[in-house]
Amino acid sequence: MAAKLSVNVNKFATLRNSRGGSSPDLCQAARVILDAGAMGITVHPRADERHIRRSDVALVAQLVASNARPAEYNIEGDPRPDLMDLVCEVKPTQCTLVPVRPGEVTSEAGWDPSARTTLAPIVRRLQSNGVRVSVFVDANEASVRLAAELGAERIELYTEPFARAFAESPEAGQRSFEQFAAMSRLAHELGLGVNAGHDLDLHNLVLFRNLPHLAEVSIGHALVCDALYVGLHQTVKNYIEALG
Repeated sequence: MAAKLSVNVNKFATLRNSRGGSSPDLCQAARVILDAGAMGITVHPRADERHIRRSDVALVAQLVASNARPAEYNIEGDPRPDLMDLVCEVKPTQCTLVPVRPGEVTSEAGWDPSARTTLAPIVRRLQSNGVRVSVFVDANEASVRLAAELGAERIELYTEPFARAFAESPEAGQRSFEQFAAMSRLAHELGLGVNAGHDLDLHNLVLFRNLPHLAEVSIGHALVCDALYVGLHQTVKNYIEALG
């Protein structure tokens, strides 16, 4: 079965915020994405609200919940108190816990196993509110085992290292893919579902879509860039087709 596509809509919010006002309309973009066949919408509300605002989170939740075809809502971000309160209020399908480093432009790494004590009560709280938990991890054994020890339902593999290797050469891409495949198999053995995201695009998905046990990919930047040329609806369809 092909992996499902969840589209990260942060970039639409970035464009809106760069000018002020409400254009482009985030919910209209999400509606086009779902109408084109994507299985879900992802948002990453950062503390500085440089793209997704707090007010966006509930509006997108309402849109996803009212979609004619069942769809999932994924809120990702660091486990700061205000965001965790918001997640427990909105109750999305999934919350992906992602470490945030001061000054970063975008995510730079998965969780270090030393975060176990910090994350454990957060995972329990989210699950007690009916939210599926995914932990953003690097493709190494210690990180995958961390997610299992926390009792999370899924991991999200941080795929920028694969994307860089794929761009370097076919051989480097294959070596990196094999490392990710090994960690995906380990996660499956530990009872974890496998998601993936970061710098995946129409080119490297040709290989990465073959990852064993891959349930979901979250793609934003590359998809929005492609949409500038061929349109959002068609681009979503192209990515679904690329996933097989």
